[in-house]
Amino acid sequence: MMHSNRSIKFSALLGLLSVLDVAFAQRYRRLGACPTLGCVFPPDQTDFYPGQLFDIRLEVHAPESGREASHNGVPDEKFSFCIRQGKGSCVDVAKFFKVKSEPTLEKWSFSYFEDLFAQDANQSTKVNVASKIYRAPFDPKLNPTLPGQYTAIMTYNGKSQTVASWVVREASKQRKAKNVIFFIGDGMTQAMITAARLLGHKSINGRYQSLMQLDQMDALGIQMTHSIDSFITDSANSASALYGGKKTTVSALNVWADSSANSFDDPKFETIAELFRRRRQGGALGIVSTAFIADATPGTVGICLSPGGEAATIIYEYLHGTEAVNKTFSWPTSCDQPDVIFGGGAENFYPNPASYHGTDMYKAFEEQGYNVVHTKKELASTANNKKTLGIFSVSNLAKWVDRNVFPDNLKGKKNSPAGDGADAIDQPGLKDMTLKAIDILQSRAQKGKGWFLMSEAASIDKMMHVLDYDRALGELLELDDTIRATIEHLEKIGELEDTLFVVTADHGHGFDVFGGADTKYLSQATTDRAKRRAVGTYYNAGLSEYQVAPGSFPDNTTIVYGPFGPNFPVQWNPRYTFAGGVGGNPDRRESYRININGPREPASQGDDGYVANPDDNVDGFHVSGTLGPNEAEDVSVFTKGPGSEAFRGVFNSIDIFYKMADALGLGDESDDYGHGHGGHGHNR
Repeated sequence: MMHSNRSIKFSALLGLLSVLDVAFAQRYRRLGACPTLGCVFPPDQTDFYPGQLFDIRLEVHAPESGREASHNGVPDEKFSFCIRQGKGSCVDVAKFFKVKSEPTLEKWSFSYFEDLFAQDANQSTKVNVASKIYRAPFDPKLNPTLPGQYTAIMTYNGKSQTVASWVVREASKQRKAKNVIFFIGDGMTQAMITAARLLGHKSINGRYQSLMQLDQMDALGIQMTHSIDSFITDSANSASALYGGKKTTVSALNVWADSSANSFDDPKFETIAELFRRRRQGGALGIVSTAFIADATPGTVGICLSPGGEAATIIYEYLHGTEAVNKTFSWPTSCDQPDVIFGGGAENFYPNPASYHGTDMYKAFEEQGYNVVHTKKELASTANNKKTLGIFSVSNLAKWVDRNVFPDNLKGKKNSPAGDGADAIDQPGLKDMTLKAIDILQSRAQKGKGWFLMSEAASIDKMMHVLDYDRALGELLELDDTIRATIEHLEKIGELEDTLFVVTADHGHGFDVFGGADTKYLSQATTDRAKRRAVGTYYNAGLSEYQVAPGSFPDNTTIVYGPFGPNFPVQWNPRYTFAGGVGGNPDRRESYRININGPREPASQGDDGYVANPDDNVDGFHVSGTLGPNEAEDVSVFTKGPGSEAFRGVFNSIDIFYKMADALGLGDESDDYGHGHGGHGHNR
C-alpha cells in the first residue's frame, strides 16, 4: 500500500485527513499522533517517570499536493522548539537540556494515500520533511525529574505551532518490592479465563470445586489497551505501553514511529527493565517466552526498533545493546545481556540467512559468558550462577497440548535448535523455564538489588489467531499452573513476601463461549443446517465432559487421557464440548473438536483471498468469515504481593509501568532493599 521509498512500518500509518476537515481519519494517516504539519515526539499527552530517559524528534511536513499542500512542498528548516516547566518561560530545548551542539538537520520524503479513493485511483501524496532528533541523554540528571506539568512548543511556517503537554508523575517514596515477576498471557481475555476454568476445574450444580490461581490473587484491576492512533493494538505497541509507560503505533517497539524510512532511528524511550538496571545496578534481568525470543512481547523488554519483525537485529541487540545497532543512540543504559533468555527462535541463532548477517549467535553468546542450553534436560542441570541462553526450538515452542497430550505431534518437524534438521522433542514448558529463570536470577542478583523477570505465555494469542481454542486454553491453563508453582517456589526459597506478581495480557481477542456442542451428532449429521442443531445455547448449552472420569462413555467415544495433575482436564477430546469463537475470523468449518494432529489451519489461500481450509474440520459446518482478529477490549490485571494494592480499579495500560516502577522504588537512585524503605532485608 505504500510506495517503495517508505519503510514497511508505514503499512500501518497511511495518511491523515486535512486539518481543514477538523477530524482525524479513521484509517489513513500521514503520521500517527501528528495531526498538524509540525510533529513533536514525545507527542501530546505523554507521561514520564522521574528521570526516565527519552529522545525528542521534531518534523516539519510539506505535502506537495492534496488537501494539506503546503509551501510548494518545501518544509521549514528553521523551526524552533522550546519547553516550559509549569508556568515558567518557554526555554529553547538546547538551553533547557544544556545540549553542547545542535543535531544535524535531516531531510527526506515519503508518500501516502489520503483515503481509500486516492488509493483506488493510485494517487499518492508526496511529503517532504525537515527534521531534527535530540538523543537522550543530554545528561541523565537534566531530563525532566521534577514532578509536574511541562509544555513543549514547536513553531514552524511562521507562526504555526504544535503544542504537546507532558507530565512527569510523582514517584513513590517507598520501595515495597525487591523483585517483580511480570506474567503476560498474550491475547488473554477474561472470557478466555472463564473458558479455561470450565475446562480445568470441576463444577457441581454451578459451583466450582477448585479455583484457578488467577482467581486467588490479592488484587484485580482492568487495563485499557488502545494504541496511540488506533483503538486496535498489537503485541508490540501494547507491550511498549506496559514496559515503558508510553502509547505507540502498531508494530513499534519502545519508540514513537517517525516518518523516516530508517526503522532504526526512531525516537526511543526507556523501559522498566532499562530503568531497573540503571537504578538497581547489580539487579538481575530475565526474559522467558514460549514464542521465538525475538517476538514482539519478549523483544520489547529492552530493545528499540520500529517496526517489529527485525528478529535477527533484536537478537544482536540483546547481546550488544542499542548503540551497536545505531551509533547515534549513545544511551548509558540498555537491556543488553540479560541474565536469562529462554524461548524459541533458533533460526535467528545458528548460522543461516535468518541470523544476524549469518553470524553464529550461539557462539557469540558463549563468548560473552553465557551457558547455552537446548533441551529440558540441559535446562534443569545447568548451573545457576552464570548468564544462560536457552533456545529450545526453531520458531515458537510446542504447545502444552502437543507436548503433554499428543506428543507424536512433535515428531517430523525438523525444528531442532541446532539447525541440523532433527526434531525438537525434549522441549521445556513455561513452568520449567520460569522456575529455572528464578533460580538463576536469585543466584546472580547482588545483595538487596533484586530481579525483574518477564514470563510470557505467547501461544494463547497465536492459537487464538488460528481459531485453535483448545490449544489456546491449554496455554492459559499452563500459565495458571506456572503462576501457582512460582508462588510455591518463592515461598520455599524465602522470596515470596518480597516479590510482586503482575499478571495481565497485552491485548485481547474478542473470544467468548456461547454454548455447548455435541460433537458426535455434529459429525454424523448430513447437512449444515442439521449440524448447527448440535450447538446448544442458554438452557440447551448443558455442561462439557472435560472432567468426566474414565468409563463414563457407554458408546465407546474416543477419549484422550494424560497424567496432567490437578487443574487440567482429565481428557481433551470429549463428545460434549464448549462452543466458542472470536469476533473477527476468516471463512472456516467448525466441529468444536480438538485437532489431534497439531495446531489448526482454519483457512487457506484461494483465488479471491482466504477461504475455509478444505482439510480442516471436514465433517463440520461452514461459517462465513468477517474480518481480522478483534483486539480492542479491556483486559484483566491480577496482582499479588507488595505493591499489589495499587493495581485495583480501572486504568490505562501505560499505568502498569508506573505502578511497577513505584513498587520497585525506582524513583530513588540510591535505594537498596531493606535499608529504611519498607524492605524485609533479605540477603537475596
